[in-house]
Formats: sequence, structure tokens, C-alpha cells
Amino acid sequence: MNDSPLLSVRGVVKVFPGVRALDGVDLEVLPGEVHCLLGQNGAGKSTLIKVLAAAHHPDEGEIHWRGEMVSPANPSAALRLGIATMYQELDLVPGLSVAENIFLGHERQRFGFTKVTESRAEAQRLMARLGHPEIHPGTEVGKLSAAHQQLVSMARALAHDARLLVMDEPTAALAGEEVDNLFRIVEELTADGVAIVYISHRLEELRRIGHRVTVLKDGRTVAQGLDARDTPTSDLVALMAGRRVETVFGPTREPRPEGTPEVLRVTGLARRGEFEQVDFSVHAGEVLGIAGLVGAGRSELLETIAGARKADSGTVSVDGKSVRNGSVHAAVRAGIGLAPEERKSQGLLLDLPVSHNVTLASLSRYAKFGFTDRARELRDAGDTLKRLDLRPADPRRIARTLSGGNQQKAVLARWLVRGCRVLLLDEPTRGVDVGARAELYRLITELAETGVAIVLVSSEIPEVLGLADRVLVLREGRVLADRQANELTEAGVLDLILEGSAA
Repeated sequence: MNDSPLLSVRGVVKVFPGVRALDGVDLEVLPGEVHCLLGQNGAGKSTLIKVLAAAHHPDEGEIHWRGEMVSPANPSAALRLGIATMYQELDLVPGLSVAENIFLGHERQRFGFTKVTESRAEAQRLMARLGHPEIHPGTEVGKLSAAHQQLVSMARALAHDARLLVMDEPTAALAGEEVDNLFRIVEELTADGVAIVYISHRLEELRRIGHRVTVLKDGRTVAQGLDARDTPTSDLVALMAGRRVETVFGPTREPRPEGTPEVLRVTGLARRGEFEQVDFSVHAGEVLGIAGLVGAGRSELLETIAGARKADSGTVSVDGKSVRNGSVHAAVRAGIGLAPEERKSQGLLLDLPVSHNVTLASLSRYAKFGFTDRARELRDAGDTLKRLDLRPADPRRIARTLSGGNQQKAVLARWLVRGCRVLLLDEPTRGVDVGARAELYRLITELAETGVAIVLVSSEIPEVLGLADRVLVLREGRVLADRQANELTEAGVLDLILEGSAA
């Protein structure tokens, strides 16, 4: 790696109404390195990358590119400099083709007409370079999987001959082989001198491909240039959280007392092509973890229990009373709450205040003579947000402006206000940093201790084993095991998931 910085950020400040999102950030990136950016949700990472992409302009501070101070006017100007950004929420146009998305804004034209054949040939070359020549340049992007859409976003960056590529949670939607392919591409890019600013909450990824680490907290740089492979995890977590997080999952809970009442019972539940003949029960204060690969039917199972999908057969009961099949309203009335995997598209009304999102499942409580009791709504939402340590705990704030971890807390706050008997959690810590994860783990444990029956789906086996009392292992829609968590190991669960032999 070259010792002369490709990018230097010095004392950058960015202020929004009521929020100082960046408060003196420093960052230095060398050519050919993977520079990892760490921080809790709300630490300022998203704001910083938008400053680098020229989507936001800093109020104070300087940005130096190849030794010269720059201030690109807009994202197109940043791209022309050689700075490309891959956002976690991909900014692709679903109705356009792969080639059209790759060259959007810098179309290859002649006499005002796009050179379609040339564009598609170059798009095909870029997709082949990324290890996926089967992705046809004429395919409509909206018809591609999330993983393939991400590759299109990366191809667009390569088409601009970017020298710095900012990658925000690039593996969030990828399976194992796709992650390996991504890391292969990253290694090839850095070997060519391209610098990567890599944002991920998965510390094992940083160890695998990272060179140096910068840590943000509350909009400030608290550590810079740490060795990605040698810095102890406990030190990184302490820097992000501002404290030592000794035990991620908290103290081991006492076994559930005998005779604890059954809250949720699922009997013979099936949906054609998704899962078949699922049976289990969850008692008051119990956490049931569901492990399995993406596509095993985990999310579909939770959505069916919550009434968002209609079962072909089987029943769901809460406190011994059957819940009407395929009715969200009936499920909510019975005391079932769902925090879905896709919180932005399925869990929140992003353009409404947090207070409206929090009270959404309890609107009748705030109705008075045909009007909403806004004062009570704000009070209840505000109290719950403080309990969850949402930052800032302002119920009037628009949900879209919250970080990922705080959005997840807003979804959970809805069911705390409602007072549900059964809480279904689908990937509750997806896109959430280590410090915020510890807070969510504490909250899940506290809810269980109040008698809530919890069903937890997670792709991270240590998370399932660390939080659950019992574990259900799904493979291709079938239950392979229903065991106490303390009887299982990570390797044992993986064997069940990958080999498919029942135990």
C-alpha cells in the first residue's frame, strides 16, 4: 500500500436541525487498503458516507483527495473524482435494465442516441469480472435477487473507474458463497490500488479482509488507524459502546419453572412450497429460537403465525384459544406481535413520526370521540422510547431519519405499548452494531422475564443459542430438531442445517 493518503477527512462537522450528526470526524484512507468504519447505529457512519458521496455538504472541516482539498458539488461530481458509494439500501432503478442502471447518468451515446450494443457488451464484461456472467445486461433489475442487484451496484462503481469504493453493509443480503465472491472481488480491487471504505457490523468480516479500522461514537472519531486483525474485539466494542461489554448475551437465565403456562401452540401448520407440518409450543417467559438457512421457511412461518400469510392447514392458538387463519387483525387481538425482517418496507411507516409508528397497533386506545388523543400518544411513545434508549428519544422525529438500530427499537416499542403475549422476532439484530445488539439482547431477556413468549429467527447461530431456551432447526420447510439450547453447539446446529439429518 502507498503511504500517501488517497483520502483525508479532517474535523468534519455536519449539523441537522436539532442534531449534530458529525462533530469533528477524522478519517485517512490509503490506496489499496480496506479501511473499516465501525460505530454504533447513530454514531454518524451513514452521514459520513453521504458527505464523502457529496449527498451532504459539511458545515465545517476539510476533505482532501489525492493531496488536494476538494468540495464536490453533488454525487456526480464525487463520481468524476473517483469516489463511488454502494449504499445498504441500493439506489437502483427497478424498471431499467442491468446495462441501463450501470451507465445511468453517463450513458454511452452517439448523436444523442444510446449505443445499446456497446453498453450491453461493456456491462457483460463488468458482470463477468464480478464472477456472474450469467446476469444478462438486458434483464430488468427489479427482477433480480437482492444479491444480484448488489452486484449491479458494484458494476456501476467499476464503470466509473472508481479509486475509492464505499461499501455500506455489503454482505447483509448475501449467502455464504456470494460473500466469498464479494471478498474475492474486494481483494482484486485492492490489488489494483482501489481503496475500500468498508462498513459492517460483523466483526469477523473485518478480520478477514480489513487492514485498518476507524471507530466513530456520537459523531466523533474515537480511534483511527487500528489494526483490523490484531485489535482485540473487546477493545473495539468498548470504543463503540463507550464502555466494556463483557458478556454480549448477558447473564444466563434460570431454567423456566415447571408448570409455566403454555402461551403459543402451533399444530400441523403448513403452507405449500414453504413449510410443512410444523408443531411446537412456547410457554410464558420462554424464548424459542429458530435456526436454518435463508429459504428454509423461517420468515414465512412467522408471517403465517402473525396472520400475514394464510396457512393451507394447521392451527395457531394463544392461551388455548384458536386464532383465525390469515388475519393480522385477529392475531394482534389475540396478543401476537411481529417485528419483521424488512423493517423499512414491512415494519415502519417511514414518513410518519415515530409516535405514530409506536402506537400503530394500539390506535383504539388513543381514540376519543372520533379524534386521536395526541398528548397521550406522545407521552406513551416517549416513555417507551426512553425505556429502549432510542436516540434521540423524540417521538416527533420522522421514522426515516433514524438509524437502523433505532428503527428496530421503534418496531419493538410498538409491541411494548400494545402489551403483546407473543412476540415474533425475525432477524432482530440485522444491520445492528455490537453495542446496540447488547441492548436488544437485554431487552429480549427482560421481555421474556415479564412472561412474554418469544419466537426468535436469526441467521446467526451463536445468537440463537445465546438467547433461546429451546431451538427449532428448519431445513427446506421441515423441522429437523426441537431441542434445549444447552444441548446444542454451533457445529451441531450447522450439521443439522447443512446435512439435513434429523436429530
